[in-house]
Amino acid sequence: MITEYAGAQIPEKIKNIFPAGTVMHNDLSYASDTLKRHKLDIYLPKNVKGNLPLIVWIHGGAWKLNDKFADMGYMKKTVSSFIEQGYAFASIDYRYSTDAIFPAQIQDCNQAISWLCANAQKYHIDKSKIAVIGFSAGGHLASLLALSNNNNVKQFSVKGKNIPFKIKAVIDFYGPSNFLALIPKVEINDPTDALTSLLGGTVLERPDLATMASPTTYVDANDPPFLIFHGEKDESVPYTQSVLLNSYLRHVNVKTELIVVPNAPHYGEMFDVESNRTKIAAFLKMHLK
Repeated sequence: MITEYAGAQIPEKIKNIFPAGTVMHNDLSYASDTLKRHKLDIYLPKNVKGNLPLIVWIHGGAWKLNDKFADMGYMKKTVSSFIEQGYAFASIDYRYSTDAIFPAQIQDCNQAISWLCANAQKYHIDKSKIAVIGFSAGGHLASLLALSNNNNVKQFSVKGKNIPFKIKAVIDFYGPSNFLALIPKVEINDPTDALTSLLGGTVLERPDLATMASPTTYVDANDPPFLIFHGEKDESVPYTQSVLLNSYLRHVNVKTELIVVPNAPHYGEMFDVESNRTKIAAFLKMHLK
């Protein structure tokens, strides 16, 4: 059961996910405006003392669907384990591509984590120990966030509103990593295509933006370690996208591990299994504690 604040309504789909006594700080505005998509939630273990390593959850949804509660429903045991293992946990919203094209989404992610760092003491967060986890479009944003972090990409920050931070670990669930490598799959003249919506044009129309938005563009030897999961039978994002990212990281000797889940589709409970949770727990313990 979650302790509620400010009369917030906790969605039914997550009420039974978190351990008893979990404290939730809900709908916190990270951009000093009134946009619904500029909100985040923070979850803390019961009777928290001191500052805890932080895990930031970035939801999927083709960059234009879902919200900060998305993906939790089929990853219940993984989510619960974060609180049980003594982590602070934050889930963020970001602007849809239908409201603002790229790089609005990565700007929001950077601004959200900057806000979390600025308010770290208030919410029991150790801002020197941050990991990001993302799913599909959120996996793309988590990877891009971490890999571009040491590249000072001015377009990825809201001028004058971000403070520096460092990502210590990345968990990427089936996020696209190189948009140019998706050309055979996405080059259809369909303005509702997810990637076309994100870029404001097809990859061939905006190769510059497609390159800027691809996580592989920013891989270097100073990047944080990665743990990557992808379904063998992913119908939306080919698992070769994760193979490619893993290869880029290995080429520059960044610690990385890729788990291709046999027969798994694009998302679902096949990813929330004990063997994966064990890998995630060990990965986070190694790099955050």
